[in-house]
Amino acid sequence: MKRLSLVLILSSFCLLAKAQMLSIRAENMPMKQFIKEIEGTTSYKFYYINSWVDSLQVTVSAENRPLQEILSAALANTKVRFYVDDTKVILTDNTPILEGIEPNFFSSGTSRSTSDANYSFRREYAPVEVEKKAENKIIEIGIKQSTNKGAISLVGYIKEKKTNEAISGALVYVEKIAKGGTSNAAGFYSLSMPQGQYTLVVQYSGMNIEKRNIILHSDGKLDVFMEEDVISLKEVVIESERDANTSNIQMGKATIDMKSIKNVPKILGENDILRVALSLPGVKSVGEGASGINVRGGNADQNLMQLNEATIYNTSHFLGFFSVFNADVIKTSELYKSGIPAQYGGRLSSIFDVQMKDGNQNKFSGTGGIGPVTARLTLEVPITKEKTSLIVGGRSTYSDWLLRQIPSSSLKNASASFYDVAARLTHQFTESNSIAATYYYSKDNFKLGNDSIFSYSNQLASLQWRYSLNKNLHSLLTLAHSEYNYNIDYNHIPQNGFSLGFGIKESNVKWDFNLYKGIHKIDFGVQSKLYDLNPGYINPKGSESLVKGDQVQPERGVESALYIADNVDINPKLSVYLGLRYSTFTALGTRNVYSYAPNAPKDNTSVTDSVAYGKNQAIKTNQGPEYRISARYNLPGQSSVKVSYNRTRQYIHMLSNTVSVSPTTTWKLSDSNVMPQLADQISLGFYKDLANRTLEASFEVYYKWLDNVIDYKTGSELILNKHIEQDILQGKGKAYGAEFLLRKRNGKLNGWVSYTYSRTFLQMDSKYESEKINNGNYYPANYDKPNDLSIVANYKFTRRYSFSMNFAYTTGRPITYPVGQYEFGGGYKINYSDRNQYRIPDYVRLDIGINIEGNHKIKNFTHSFWSFSIYNVLGRKNPYSIYFKSENGVINGYKLSIFGAPIPTITYNFRF
Repeated sequence: MKRLSLVLILSSFCLLAKAQMLSIRAENMPMKQFIKEIEGTTSYKFYYINSWVDSLQVTVSAENRPLQEILSAALANTKVRFYVDDTKVILTDNTPILEGIEPNFFSSGTSRSTSDANYSFRREYAPVEVEKKAENKIIEIGIKQSTNKGAISLVGYIKEKKTNEAISGALVYVEKIAKGGTSNAAGFYSLSMPQGQYTLVVQYSGMNIEKRNIILHSDGKLDVFMEEDVISLKEVVIESERDANTSNIQMGKATIDMKSIKNVPKILGENDILRVALSLPGVKSVGEGASGINVRGGNADQNLMQLNEATIYNTSHFLGFFSVFNADVIKTSELYKSGIPAQYGGRLSSIFDVQMKDGNQNKFSGTGGIGPVTARLTLEVPITKEKTSLIVGGRSTYSDWLLRQIPSSSLKNASASFYDVAARLTHQFTESNSIAATYYYSKDNFKLGNDSIFSYSNQLASLQWRYSLNKNLHSLLTLAHSEYNYNIDYNHIPQNGFSLGFGIKESNVKWDFNLYKGIHKIDFGVQSKLYDLNPGYINPKGSESLVKGDQVQPERGVESALYIADNVDINPKLSVYLGLRYSTFTALGTRNVYSYAPNAPKDNTSVTDSVAYGKNQAIKTNQGPEYRISARYNLPGQSSVKVSYNRTRQYIHMLSNTVSVSPTTTWKLSDSNVMPQLADQISLGFYKDLANRTLEASFEVYYKWLDNVIDYKTGSELILNKHIEQDILQGKGKAYGAEFLLRKRNGKLNGWVSYTYSRTFLQMDSKYESEKINNGNYYPANYDKPNDLSIVANYKFTRRYSFSMNFAYTTGRPITYPVGQYEFGGGYKINYSDRNQYRIPDYVRLDIGINIEGNHKIKNFTHSFWSFSIYNVLGRKNPYSIYFKSENGVINGYKLSIFGAPIPTITYNFRF
């Protein structure tokens, strides 16, 4: 019984101790003794620095009162502050400890004394027993003070944790105030917002979404490292940012994420960013296997294709079946169709900006694949960990064996091959100072039977120095050089043997600056390009050749530009982009230039003079402003409207008798006889996120005015033409259309549907009949294809097995048909319709693919997967062109199809 009473007494004592009700009397008691008295009679433990309490005395009298009340009375007239956490008492020197941010903490109406200027949070003093995830922590940024009432800046870098590589195009979004931005090529971002507590969301396709809970006191910096999402479905392509659909001011832009294209059905086993781009609204090609793309009613030469700021003039391999871009070495690919930023120029329709990876800075890694036609291998080497890295990738074909398997065929002695190599060396001096060198080379060869051998090559190099003068001002200096050459060799008949070729060189220097100032993001810079063209030559091939050598005189020119633009967030709903680019182009000697009579068509009969210009002497200068204006307004219900207007100028022109880029394509610089092309485009779009942001919808309409666009006189000769201006026609054009895109990013079933209705018309009118086409009326351009529908779908059965499908439908392109024949001069002549009056049949294609992943064990040395795909599973003989032959006095039409049967492909892919 006594033992039971003792237990009850002890239990009651423990309950009282836990309640921490105290009785104490102290008069001018030293603080250390006061603490010792409390610690001796309770379970409380005090934490402090001796210097804070050495000279402190307290006076207090209390009966059965809580410790908090006793300490408040004892320390009322001192600078010592306290915080009670369970049985721990933390003392501070004039620094209040807060549980978190109370309501209206940062509002201007809340007043606090000067002594409250500095404060801390409980988590700074609480012992860390279990490491918390970054997204569960509260991160304080800036100096703890309450004087900032305006907007302050949050900056930082977004990088991939595994490789330490900068992530370009990541969306950085603040949920509370619906404000966001994207990281630049260096991974840098900048946001402007008031003081307060926020949740920062960082998103990038193929990466885990990162969230950071922050308390923003003043200007500060926060870097975010992202990890690859190995569980979620990574089949989503086009624009890496979910919320960017409505929040970004940029319209008409698509970002193709290289980590996400593996499940798009392939042709001959190659992932191809240009083929993915063709599934986007407003992006087309003239036909299957055609080189180049047509964007919003533009010709193939009206797109600036560049790799790390160096221009690529022919983007095709294997005569159009593959692109020159090796997906394994590419980091991002951004296509601008409208609202083109002021730092880009030189083309009318679009900018296709491709950036290579910087390489893994942490460990050696690689990727590769083996298909029926090609093999590829890419290696990433960290030369100095987290400082210097090298990435090298190459591809090559072994396709001749495939052509030789076709018995009794004209392809039995044919050959077709290509190879390319790309390398990039990056060194990081500091976080704000880095340099990178890029090199690329590709070579194509093609021969049919014993006839001509075609070969063409791309070569480019760039050196980029990225430097931040301070946290708000960043610069990128780029030196780039690119070359394109083609050659045709014929020696089947030795007497007629020849070598025919063309070459172009371009050297480019560009200095870009980005200034982040509050709600403003100001871009400005300067650029200059030097062009050297060899428009064409022919030389005898072999000692028996009777061919006479000839050379078209070379051309030279300098294109320069200055630009400035301001992206300003006027308020959370309205953002405006205002940009101005001023460009100039000067054609240079050495050259002889014809002058023509002002009131006569350009031909040999109207030549009035020939002027000889010396080396680098100015022949003709063209110049003018290019305006760039965009705006975005957020609407309720996760939607927005955007509008843009841009003017673009183009000083270099592609000359081709074919409807797409071909190995025999040449280029021409503007001069006194060939004017620069000019385009004005206005676009309007509505954007909406649906079903809790799992569906994105966009609808854009545009209208484009074109001036000085190029077409050719009937029967014109473009190869080795020393006075090409006599066969070139320049006139007006107009293009308009509507584009719709519905995209589902996540879930077992994901993909997108895009539809485009667009028209493009040209007008070549003149008072001279020889310079008119279709009597001066508007006529459809060669690439006018009104209807374009693409459906891309991916279904993930399990983490290892997935199915993909791609469906494409387009209207047939325009063509000129023979409509009759007549007898003249003892023979029959063919009478043709107006130019582009008819159309070839419509194009329909269905592709399917199956991916089988290896196991998902993270510690495996290699990870691999198999891709099975069937291109043109319906076996439809889609016509690339219609051509006609006169046979025994009868004109017969024939249809040329590139792929008239299903093309199965099996590819083994691996990475380590």
